Amino acid sequence: MAVATSQFTLKEIKHRLRHGDTIFDALTLIAGSLALLTVLAIGWQLWQESHLTRQAFGWELIFSADWDPYGDKFGALPFIYGTLQTSLLALVIALPLGLGISIFLAELATPWLSRTLGFLVELLAAVPSVIYGLWGVYVFAPTIVKPIGETLNSIAGFIPLFAGSVSPQYSRLAASLILAVMILPTISAVSRDVFQAIPRAQREAALALGATHWEMIWQVLIPYGLSGILGAVILGLGRALGETMAVTMVIGNNYNLTASILEPGSTMSAIIASQFGEASSIDLFRSALIEIGLILFFITLVLNLFARLLVWRVARRVPSEMRV
Repeated sequence: MAVATSQFTLKEIKHRLRHGDTIFDALTLIAGSLALLTVLAIGWQLWQESHLTRQAFGWELIFSADWDPYGDKFGALPFIYGTLQTSLLALVIALPLGLGISIFLAELATPWLSRTLGFLVELLAAVPSVIYGLWGVYVFAPTIVKPIGETLNSIAGFIPLFAGSVSPQYSRLAASLILAVMILPTISAVSRDVFQAIPRAQREAALALGATHWEMIWQVLIPYGLSGILGAVILGLGRALGETMAVTMVIGNNYNLTASILEPGSTMSAIIASQFGEASSIDLFRSALIEIGLILFFITLVLNLFARLLVWRVARRVPSEMRV
């Protein structure tokens, strides 16, 4: 009886291996586990390497605005504020533009124009960030950002967000606009794919009921693909939070905590990139930069988890037959 059971089990294993289900399931499980383990390993390594500043300053590093590495003063608040300010402003600028581009490419443009413009928009994602930085410093900031900043300052200079002097080359506004250009291809390309995935019947049904083209897009297509659009926003925000080289070149690397977007500032990724070389021989300095990296890692995880929760809640409110 035991021999028969053993032979049956061996035969079943061979059958599953021959058809590939067991191997495929194991490989996908390993792949998913490796992704999770990689995230945990990165967080653990950053936590371990930042122990000196955590022991020396505790929570003070997060809430302090003083940054003097050679005087043993480490405050990450200006960099946290600069990161969130530039990323969110870039998202506010890029989201309506990207959504408009995606609607035009998917719904209004002729096929040849859609393919051509779609390729050109996606080509923006292939431009190296250092090229964006050079273009921003010598062309974009003096000719476009400076006039915009002067206009904002003259109209709404009484608001702290638009107060202060306007720098001709370096400012948080310049960094935000450069980031908006860099995340625009991600938002527009993903949103375009979302609109193209919506069944044709949804459009025809809305138009047959008397809806205009605008009403069909606004009241049918956008609610239908809202969860996919939010996914595009998540990807764009993740790109903006982690962008380093272009932001470092145009933001000015000023360590003062000011509210104005017209003045130079810094971000967490920019301060790490610009000062990690000289910090390599000073343990406390290096630990402070690694802890800033840990904070950026944590902020990215929290924002992505929040965005995923938002997508899940939106998807629950949308009927199952109206999901992309």
